[in-house]
Amino acid sequence: MGVLNLFLVILNDTKSDLIVILGPTASGKTQLAAHLAKALYGEIISADSRQVYMGMDIGTGKDLNEYTIDNETIEVHLINNKKAGEKYNIAEFQQDFLNSYDRIQEKSKTPILCGGSGLYLQSVLQDFWQTQIPNNEPLREYLSLLNKDEIIEKVEKHTSNLFFDKSSKKRMIRGLEILEYLKENTDFIPKGKKEIPFKIFGLNPSLQNRRNNISKRLKERLENNALIDEVKTLLYNGVPSETLNYYGLEYKYVTSYILGVQNYSQMYSKLETEIHRFAKRQMTFFRSMEKKGFEIDWIPESYDLGQKLNYILKKTLNK
Repeated sequence: MGVLNLFLVILNDTKSDLIVILGPTASGKTQLAAHLAKALYGEIISADSRQVYMGMDIGTGKDLNEYTIDNETIEVHLINNKKAGEKYNIAEFQQDFLNSYDRIQEKSKTPILCGGSGLYLQSVLQDFWQTQIPNNEPLREYLSLLNKDEIIEKVEKHTSNLFFDKSSKKRMIRGLEILEYLKENTDFIPKGKKEIPFKIFGLNPSLQNRRNNISKRLKERLENNALIDEVKTLLYNGVPSETLNYYGLEYKYVTSYILGVQNYSQMYSKLETEIHRFAKRQMTFFRSMEKKGFEIDWIPESYDLGQKLNYILKKTLNK
């Protein structure tokens, strides 16, 4: 790794572009991002919709030990800054991301955005202007009476190449709300637009390796009841079971086990299956980002950690 010191000297002379590391769950993003931050004198911004919560470490896969390398702790932004039980949305994340990005740049350090929450990643890599479009309550009320297919049909009637997530009725209604606003306000100019240069690197393990990694990690999380005890603590501290369902698969299924809705074997089997499906959806979203125009440089899976680091370093220096 001796070559990394040379890269460090070169990169410290100027402010760096944003480096993005994305990939499905259990693909090794955290480890790679942490070693990259050490090599580049950088700091990490987490793009994870759940790691913002305190006391939710195991189920969200924070892997905090991986942020310490050779007795040096890498600074990470946007983890453990919300209380469990609170809500967190994309608009908050966008503002928090900008604040963290600016602080890192002010220190002349390299900002590294790392995560698997596709919507969060896209929300900061894409323009921020959508958050400036106001709500249209009458339109929302009307659209809420339609079914999902009817809303999709209305979205597709608009001649626009804007990408909108169609995974839920709520998000499609917001997408149509934006399209209607732009149609009626052709002179709309977003305020405070911030252009952030970035380079995206992706990790995409083979299906079999991805499945093996997910199964291995789930087994480790459930060893000695670690994940179960974490969920019990959250429930004891007053976080409602309905809220834990909102926080994702691990908390949803473990809560159902604790409440006696299903036995341990059922919980384990269903949770494992759903995490596999979730990883597949993550990859589908990343592919949709590519179709939208985002260039993702997929790092060869055969590379070890050192080769992956050098791959990124060479690509970022030769920009």
